[in-house]
Amino acid sequence: MITITGATGALNGRTVDHLLETVGPADLTLVVRDPSRAGRFAERGVAVRRGDYADPTSLPSAFEGADRLLLVSSNDRGADAVALHAAAVDAARIAEVGHVLYTSHQGAHAASPFGPARDHAATEALLAASGLRWTALRNGFYAHSLEWMLGPWRESGVVAVPAEGSVSWTSREDAAEAAAVLLLRDELPQGPVTLTAADAPRFADLARWAGEAAHRDVGFEVVDEDEWARRAIAAGQPEAAVPFTLGFFRAVSGGFFAGTAPTLPDLLGRE
Repeated sequence: MITITGATGALNGRTVDHLLETVGPADLTLVVRDPSRAGRFAERGVAVRRGDYADPTSLPSAFEGADRLLLVSSNDRGADAVALHAAAVDAARIAEVGHVLYTSHQGAHAASPFGPARDHAATEALLAASGLRWTALRNGFYAHSLEWMLGPWRESGVVAVPAEGSVSWTSREDAAEAAAVLLLRDELPQGPVTLTAADAPRFADLARWAGEAAHRDVGFEVVDEDEWARRAIAAGQPEAAVPFTLGFFRAVSGGFFAGTAPTLPDLLGRE
């Protein structure tokens, strides 16, 4: 039995879609906080159970019978993500799950300036100490994030960032498909697996490509963090989100997102 958490979200929901192209609904179980939101899968005959990382007592029975369990990471910025993940890992141990796959991040590192990267590193440490068989899917930074990371360049004609560096921007759709491929394999890798696009362009490259795609001149500049924050807030970014985004750019400057690996195209059979 393959059990998937977070199937009402964009990432693991697409993984379920891909799995249903190959396996029958009886081979899948979905664990979600609100089963009413998983109606499109229930209508196809997929079992849906309630399970909430914030309610640890709900998890062991939700994970029962799982040969493979895909754990989605928490995206609640206001929560203690590591504590939530710890509850899920402990429940997987109690339920005697055969193998846990966790949606981690390429930049997972205890020393990263980016908060979620530190959370991922801590969660991987929990998995390593759990006694479970586990795989961390270290997905590259999702390319759709560029919509806000590049700022209002369409209006200003300039891509302005507070740091320059390389990022292996990766399609979330490709990452979801790769998870489905791995879940169906006879043998799974143990520990972290890096899933990124083949290249890691710099922001200056992205500005140039944006100009080419838009058939216009698009400039590029690196500004100090205070100036960037002022412009971001003026463009509509919530002030509370600024430190979070600055943490990303500091991690970019530190090279935490620059690496690439051939694993993702190998799994998909295409670039």
